[in-house]
Order: sequence, then structure tokens, then C-alpha cells
Amino acid sequence: MHSLLLLSLFALADAKGWLSPVYQNFFEFPLPVPPTAKPVKSYDNIDYYEIDIKPVDIEIYPGKKARHVGYDGIVPGPTFRMQQGREAVVRFINHADRANSVHLHGSYSRAPFDGWAEDTTEPGQYKDYYYPNAQAARTLWYHDHAVGHTAENAYYGQAGFYILEDAQKNALNLPSGNYDIPLALAAKRYNADGTLWDPEANGETTSVFGDVIQVNGQPWPYLAVEPRKYLFRFLDTSISRSFQLYAEADKKVGTRIPFTVIGSDAGLLASPVDTTQLDISMAERWEVVFDFSAYAGQNVTLKNTGKVGADDDFDGTDRVMRFVVGNSVSDTKGNGPLPSTLRTVPMPPPKTGIDRSYEFMRSNGEWQVNGVTWADVEDRVIAKPQRGAVELWELKNGAGGWTHPIHIHLIDFQIISRTDGDRGVLPYEKTALKDVVWLNKNERVQVLARYGPWDGLYMFHCHNLIHEDHDMMAALNVTHLTDLGYDEKTSFIDPMDTKYRAKSFKPEDLTNRDGDFENSKIEEKCKMFQDLDAYKKANEVEEKLVEYWKTKSTLVTKVSSSGGGGSSSSGSGSVSASATVVSSSASVSSGSSVTPSSTLVTSANKASSTSTTKTTSSSTKSDDKGGKSKTSTSSTKK
Repeated sequence: MHSLLLLSLFALADAKGWLSPVYQNFFEFPLPVPPTAKPVKSYDNIDYYEIDIKPVDIEIYPGKKARHVGYDGIVPGPTFRMQQGREAVVRFINHADRANSVHLHGSYSRAPFDGWAEDTTEPGQYKDYYYPNAQAARTLWYHDHAVGHTAENAYYGQAGFYILEDAQKNALNLPSGNYDIPLALAAKRYNADGTLWDPEANGETTSVFGDVIQVNGQPWPYLAVEPRKYLFRFLDTSISRSFQLYAEADKKVGTRIPFTVIGSDAGLLASPVDTTQLDISMAERWEVVFDFSAYAGQNVTLKNTGKVGADDDFDGTDRVMRFVVGNSVSDTKGNGPLPSTLRTVPMPPPKTGIDRSYEFMRSNGEWQVNGVTWADVEDRVIAKPQRGAVELWELKNGAGGWTHPIHIHLIDFQIISRTDGDRGVLPYEKTALKDVVWLNKNERVQVLARYGPWDGLYMFHCHNLIHEDHDMMAALNVTHLTDLGYDEKTSFIDPMDTKYRAKSFKPEDLTNRDGDFENSKIEEKCKMFQDLDAYKKANEVEEKLVEYWKTKSTLVTKVSSSGGGGSSSSGSGSVSASATVVSSSASVSSGSSVTPSSTLVTSANKASSTSTTKTTSSSTKSDDKGGKSKTSTSSTKK
């Protein structure tokens, strides 16, 4: 206990006071729980929703309003609670003053509905996103992904939960209903007048750690709970801050309370894992069962360790929220013992030998992946895995003074190893499938995944959104297999396919439910999506791909290109400029893969008023080998 107290005191000693006005109302306001999204209508197996992206003034500091831009004008946005097997069309309608693009994070959506950075919806437009809801139960989230403005849009409020349930998970009798609570963590900074400190306007190019910790939009809230089990779905929506969470009862400060991790980004673990600390970085999700039965009539405080990764500590960042435990239980459903086995996790088959290696680094003031930035239009497709192939990727943090949570779109992966840092694979990571992995300072991580079920262009990037917006993002092209023996009705390989781009609308049509908002037009659109047959046979496709690759052998060849297929890693762990390409006896149709042509992306930029030009005035002093930069830049985006 004494050692924990000493660690807390050291963390406080290193805290940097306040950047925002001092917040005086710790644990005085209740935790807001976002409302559940309701479908506007249903058509056969598709539920149709509408979400308005619009400005809203929110009182963060008592008596002071802060302008946000939220989904349906709330922060976080409405929570989608979806059942496996029912598809969804979500129409996002842009009433804001800048472009946006929506990514359903954790879904294997087809490329035109994945939130490609240049696939923007301008003010006065809407876009219909078509989602499968076919994966195993999991906690997903939806957030902005617009080129050059993702951090700004997400920071101002464009994020929300999207929860997928299935019969297998429902049968486990876990806490549900009022005992299943989503918790969106965020760290923000405010001006003296209570408004949000603007990263873009202030030329921020490295990180916004934030000194005000918010949960579901409320700084340091409290939640009244019963002395029983709860399921908490943790999501870190911060644009730069990571957390190491632990809990203490006020009567036993210094003694950490154990809790149980049951789920990750991609759903249930194989079995429950007990722990006293949860590491969570930007965009990660963890499902945790917390038992308050031993703490009736007490307060339990959720805390943050301090000295987390590269983050700066401030006076309030060691606390997150409080649970006020009552004395009675009103409902015992889902309050029994946890099962010893949760599910059989569909891990990819074991593989040796690294197929591709990627270094996330800062060089000459630029955030890069293997020396490539998103602005490198001709070279940003740096991985071309064949559809359904299992590949082992090595991800290296080459910027030692920073942390990088790496998100790979489309796929779920297994964390195989974590080396060169001060931790290995965490106990609750070992039987988890993930779509984000936290690269702490100097760490090297290996992840294993099957690249499917779909072909097409997808993104992978750092989820410190300041880094992403300043181009620490690249693309992967999952290539088509001509001899798969499975012909699909429609091709979805191009994320900028004009058939699915955003459309302009008249405000009066939305108000009066005319034009594209008429019932008949909505039914027509849902039928169009249904007829595409995009997701109905997802399980069949996955089975075909598994069988296909059982008969194929792969070999690794090198090509001298910085952008072809990913840099190879030498035995010493250094990353060279050469590329590693997986080839096999499989037949690949180059005509059906997406060519990263400048025509495609340039035309996308021309179609979007958010195409980004970055100009820098004055100077930036940075240690590109890993030290934090001290910037005096003013960044202009046009």
C-alpha cells in the first residue's frame, strides 16, 4: 500500500497544474448516458436511421457555454444497439460548417461505406452508409474520419457508441439493461471563457493531452450504482491521451479493487481475465465486469496512474469518475458468477516469418509510416495483401518520445508479441482479437490477421488524431483473387465509387419529408442496398477464403520500392526502405485491385472543399528520433 501511495505522490509531483480554468466540481454532476438511436423505418432485413450532424452549445464549466458539433446535437452521439443479422443504413446529414466522413470503427464495412478520408460529406449534403452487423457481438464506435480534420471534428464531439449483440453472448447472462453502461473517456482543454481550446486554430501538430477528463461528455462525473455486478464498456475517445485505469474504495485508499475483463475491440475474450489495472489507448475498447457487492454504502473512485506513456500529467488527470454505491439491489438478473469460458475466439492460424514491417516515426517534422505520408498520393498504398491471406505484420514505434495506437481498418488481429518496451502482451490481450494496438514508447509489436473478407482499399494509421491529421496514415489494397471460385454480384473495391458518394439536399425536403426523404424514396434506397447483396453471404465468403488458403503456399520476395507492399525487417529489427510483398500460387487479378492512381485521389480532393494544404510559418524544433517537439508554428489549412 505504501508503494502505491508513493507512486501517486510522485505522479502528483510531476503534474503541471492546469491549462484550462481550474475545475471545482469534481464528482458533483451525474454521468450522462447517451440515448439509444431509433430507426426511422425498416425495410425487410434493413433498419434505416437518420443522424443530424449539427452544432450544439454545452455547459462544461457551470454558467459557461462551449460550442460543440455532435451527432444529433449531443456528445457523445446516440448509442446504436444492433442485433447480429439485421443490416443497417444510416443517413448522416451534415448541418455543420465543415466537411465530415463517418467511420464505423470495428466493422468490416465495404470500402465505399468505411469512411475513406477523402470521401467527405460537405455542409448541406448527406451520405447513406450501409453496415453489415454480421460480426460477433462487440463494442464498436462511430466517429469522424475527414481528411485533415479528423482530430478537430472528433474533439468537438463527433463520436458515439455502436453496440452489436448476438445470441451467443446474450446466452451468457451477463449484466444487461441498466447494468450495461458505455463509458466514453475523453481529455480536453478549455479557454478562460469556457470554450474549447481549438487545436487547429492554435497550430497544434503533436498532441492534445488535455487536462479536463470527461466521461460521456461530463467532467469527472459520478454514477449511482447498486451493490452488484455491472458491465462497463470502456472507449477512449481522446485524440491524444491514454489511460491506465484502476479503482479504489474511499475507505481503503492505496488498495486496488480487482475487476474482470471479458471483451476487447472485436468482442468476447476466450475466458474472463481478472486484473487491477486496465491499459487503454485512443480508440481501444474493453468490456469490464465490475462487482460492487463488497462496497455497499461506499464511494469507489476510478483513477489514472499518471506517467502514462508520453502523456503530460495535470492536477486533475489522476482521477476519472466516481461510483456511489447504494445499499440495495433491485434486480438480480445478470448478477451471477461469470462463466469460465466465454467463447471460442476465431484466431488466425499460426504463422512464422514477418510478412511486412512498418515503422511509425517522425522525420523532418512529419509524421510518417515507413517514410510515407498520406499526402504522398502516388505512394501511400504501402500494403497489398491478397484477399483472405494470413499475414504477420510487425509494427514499430520509431518515435521514442511518443505513443502510437495503431488501427488497421477492415480486419481483426491477434497480438502475437510486444518487445523493446517495458511490458509484454498484457494478460487480457492474450486471448483477444483487436483492431487497435497501443505502441508505447519504443515498442515493437507483431500482429497476425486474415485480410478479408472483402477486397478493396482501406486505411491504417495512428489513432492519435493529431498525428493522423498530419499524415501518419497509409493505405492497404486487399487484392482480388480470380480463382477463388466465388463471383460477387457487385464490386465494392473503390472507396470513392461515385454511386455511393454524398448528395446535396434541400433543407425544406428534410423538414417536409419530401424529395430524398419521402418514405417511398427511403424504401427505394433500402431496396437498392439490399439488391447489392453486399453482406448477406459474409460467412460463406469467409469459409471459402479459409478453404482457399489451405491449399496455397506463400513466399516472401523483396522489391525495391518505398511504397509497394511494406518495408521488410532485418534480423536486427531495423527497418529498411525495401518493400516486402507476399506472393503465392494464388491468381491475383491486377485489373480488379484498386490502383492508387493520382487521378482517383486528386479528383477526390477536387470534389472536397476539405482538401488540405499545410503551410508552416516560423520554426519547429523537434527531435525526430523520438523527443517531443517544441513548436512555434502556425499551421494553415485551406
